[in-house]
Parts: sequence; structure tokens; C-alpha cells
Amino acid sequence: MIKVEEAIAIIEANSAKMPTQLIPVRKALGYVLAESVISPIHMPPFRQSAMDGYAFTHSIRHQYDIIGTSQAGDHSNIKLKPNEAIRIFTGAFVPDHADTVVMQEHVMASKDSILIATMPEKNANVRPKGEQIGKDDIVFEANTLITPAAIGFLACLGITEVEVYKKPKVAILVTGNELLAPGKKLKKGKIFESNSIMLEAALETIGIKKTKVYRVKDNLKATKKALKSILKKNDVVLISGGISVGDYDFVKEALLQNGVEELFYKINQRPGKPMFFGSKNETLVFALPGNPASSLTNFYIYVAPAIKHRLGFSEIHKTKLVRKLNSDIKNNTGKTLFLKAKYDETNVTVLDGQSSAMLNTFAVANSLLIVPQDVEEYKKDQLVTLLPID
Repeated sequence: MIKVEEAIAIIEANSAKMPTQLIPVRKALGYVLAESVISPIHMPPFRQSAMDGYAFTHSIRHQYDIIGTSQAGDHSNIKLKPNEAIRIFTGAFVPDHADTVVMQEHVMASKDSILIATMPEKNANVRPKGEQIGKDDIVFEANTLITPAAIGFLACLGITEVEVYKKPKVAILVTGNELLAPGKKLKKGKIFESNSIMLEAALETIGIKKTKVYRVKDNLKATKKALKSILKKNDVVLISGGISVGDYDFVKEALLQNGVEELFYKINQRPGKPMFFGSKNETLVFALPGNPASSLTNFYIYVAPAIKHRLGFSEIHKTKLVRKLNSDIKNNTGKTLFLKAKYDETNVTVLDGQSSAMLNTFAVANSLLIVPQDVEEYKKDQLVTLLPID
């Protein structure tokens, strides 16, 4: 049995980034850049008007003759004399001989001339060439997550494809003779299976939208056969249940018989002690406890960071928070505790219902309060460390 910190270190050391691929920008949402992107142009590529109004050369005069119009899409470089202006619209090309745009609301206009009632400062309302970014500047560094705004920015620079890390294929194997799919009639001795649905939802929060779910009965032959196929087809395998030491827990044996290298088994923590982590070739295997709260706890602490590393994220762990404790905590277990908790701007409250089988408390928690294995007690008003999960 190893410490939490050792488990995290082993997982990070064995979680290689995925191969890369070139994909269209329009389909890149949620992917992570595998290389930096360089701007092929200045943005804007020319001086633009930031307002509907009139472009002119700034001076002490207030009256100007109107000699033309520039609207979005035009490129005529009208030459202006000192007493001349043009009608101009937002986003339109500003002629070289104009340096300022006055808003139309600040002008008294006739058909052929304008009188500026409120004179703007020189260079006002003109977006300079390259104001957002210059040609050959870095648009985004490698390991940047592509958001809707990032897609828009890439598109406005004329970039159509980007190099990203492939998303790993993730499978969930559910074990347990006692499990029934939600919606079926509940029989004595049976419970509804929720872990796969819960883990699928958790995976979506880190960008894994498609997950294959498999189910197997509690026997070694069936578990071994199922894993043989699953390991070949996926980059990350999550197994729910069957990893403890009961007479019907066959997962560890089935994994070893399929050539999975055991990197650790059991972590000195509560909940979630009976977890197996291993690998076969580049495929990572997380055998999670069957109890729902244990399974989800270990997902947040170990699985999510590993998958985010494979996805290419530069920051794979959530930033921990520090809050003032609302009550005393005792830890006589010698284990690291992960307590479901709820925090606000200054304080944190440990919630009732910390059993590894209970999700009702997890459903309203927004953090896991971390009590290190060598800490026997925290007092009320003491500062404690939280892992946010909201």
C-alpha cells in the first residue's frame, strides 16, 4: 500500500501524451494544441474604423467637406486634403491620409459637409493595423485548450487547420452480478448500476465525449475475455468494482493474466483504498472501487489528471484552495482522508454522510477536504486544503 503522493507521481510518470493529428479548426473545440500557432497576417490587416462616423486629418478646424464614402469591404485609398473628410462605417478601411474618426453622434452633417460639435482626440476611433496581433506573432502556445473564442480568433486569421493531441479512446468495464440497469424492475438482492453513468458524466467534464461501456458477470473467465478485447481497442480503461479481496473479485487476476503491468495496488487513503493502476503498452488501466463515492473520489484525484495529461493539458491538477474550517476533524486512521465538503468565500463545512457507498452528500459537495495521513486532528477555525470539484 502506497501513499497518495506516491500514487500521483507513478501515474504522472506513466501517462504519455497522445499522438497528434491535423484537424479542421471548426472541429477543434475541446482539443489541446500540440504545437504553437503563428499568425499568418496582421489583425486587423489594415487600419479600421471603430465607429460609424467620419474620417479626417485631425486639426484645429471643425468644418470639413465630404468627398466620399468607405464602407466595410471597400479598399479605395481616398486622398484627403486638410479640409476634407469621408463618410466611414465600422470595420471599414481608413485612408492613409486620415488619422481620426469622429462619431456620427458628435457631428452636424449636411449633404456635402460636416461640422464637428465635439472634437475627438487625434487617432481616436481608429484601430491600428495589427492591433490584436502582428504577422508572425504567436497566436496560442502549445498545450492551449481550444475554446469557442479561440476557434473564432483562429478563423479570423484565416487559419483552417491546427495540430492537436488526439483524444484517447476510453472504455468503462462494469463488474457485478448484483447490478441492474436503471429503468428495469428492481428485484431483491439487486441494485441499480450507476457508476458507469457517473463516470461517463465525469469524463465529459474533461473533454471525453464518447465512451464505450461494457458489462461483465463476476467470474474470472468472463472478466479475462472481456478485458482482452477492451485493452486492444482503448487508450484508457476504467474498471468499476471487482478489485477488492472478496471471493468474487477477479479483476486484478484477469488484468495480470492479460499482461497488464501492475504499477501499484491499494493506496493509504479513505475512501478509495482498493485501487489498481497498471499499463499495457500505452494503455492505462484504472481499476476503481465499486462503491460509488470511492470511485468518484479516485476519478477526481487520479484518473482526471492522467487523462488531461494524455490530452496535452499543461495544467492537469486543479488549483487547491485554502479555507477556514467550521468544525473539528479527527483522523485516527493513519490514512489520508478525502472528505466531501462545501466551501464559500472564507469557510468550509464537512458534510454529513461520508460513507464510500453514499452519493447523496457528493451530489451537493463542491470540494474534497484533504486530511493528510500524518495529521491526527484539525481544530475549528484552522486553515485546511481543499480540492475543488465544482
